[in-house]
Amino acid sequence: MQSTDTTETGQPEFLHECPLLTADILGVGGRIKQQPEDFIVEEIPAYEPSGEGEHLFLWIEKRDTAAEQLQRHLARAFGISSRDIGTAGLKDRRAVTRQFVSVPAACADRIGEVDTENIHVLRHALHGNKLRTGHSRGNRFSIRIRDVSDDATELAEAVRLRILESGFPNDFGSQRFGIDNETLALGLALLKGSKRPKDIPGSRRRFLLKFALSAAQSYLFNRALADRLNDGLIDQVLAGDVMQVVASGGPFVVEDVEREQGRLNQRETAITGPMFGPKMRSPVDEPAERELRVLEACGISESDFVRHRKLTPGTRRPFVVFPDDLTVSAEQNTLLLEFALPRGAYATSLLREFQEGEAKFDPN
Repeated sequence: MQSTDTTETGQPEFLHECPLLTADILGVGGRIKQQPEDFIVEEIPAYEPSGEGEHLFLWIEKRDTAAEQLQRHLARAFGISSRDIGTAGLKDRRAVTRQFVSVPAACADRIGEVDTENIHVLRHALHGNKLRTGHSRGNRFSIRIRDVSDDATELAEAVRLRILESGFPNDFGSQRFGIDNETLALGLALLKGSKRPKDIPGSRRRFLLKFALSAAQSYLFNRALADRLNDGLIDQVLAGDVMQVVASGGPFVVEDVEREQGRLNQRETAITGPMFGPKMRSPVDEPAERELRVLEACGISESDFVRHRKLTPGTRRPFVVFPDDLTVSAEQNTLLLEFALPRGAYATSLLREFQEGEAKFDPN
């Protein structure tokens, strides 16, 4: 998780992939997203639209379309501002995805103008409030890994059993940071004050400002997670940790280590890491010192987040996540993985546990 000096192009290089929990098991290798249908994502809504209200919920399927492209298309099709569009979260580009998107109810008479070759409205209904970030329970995935090793079935089953028992690191996938880490570099520069929002082109400013700052927060979380993994503390409760009650999401600071270790082992609670910001619940003692070292290593202070307090309020995020309904099936040299993840967890992070390990198979 240490950043090197620069790449060949002179841009800073960020190494943000976390260690694997299954590194001792050989990886099956293979390739994902060879075609959009290899990566199917369906949002699990937090609620269904009521049928009445000032907002129109559209259940949209998109294929090989970026989240920003979808937003721009909907704004044009309905003749509205992108600010009027609500989503629970961003979805992968190289994929087939289904999700709710909300627009003002007055857009109902122009629904027919939305459909394109790659974007389709499957159903729609009215609701009383705009869809907000986080208004989902998670996502369900169906993912094909092609060109895997000959012994992929046995290896994948070993990984599956390990993950069912221990979970996997809840790091942010590389797509969070943009092509060649450009989004991440912008977010860190905005935090440090070397770039300002007005340096972003006006047509992309609202979307990219939020996304870049979020990328910076995500990178810092990944570094904190990697440090904990490298020190063998990913499943060990420390005095001063901020933990989260799984059922309610409520955070608390650890005082009784033995008691909280038992609750963690029973999956009643989770150890959390920092999504830095002025409203973030802070740990104390050793966990606080560890998080401060992450900021110092990146040349950032806690006060830097105040500059963008509306976009970086801060929160906590579990270090480890457990997938639901994880199944693996094989057909010829392809594995099909099906599972559900809570909102904010990355399928690509789970896939790394299957594809990588002490050795990585490459058919070339």
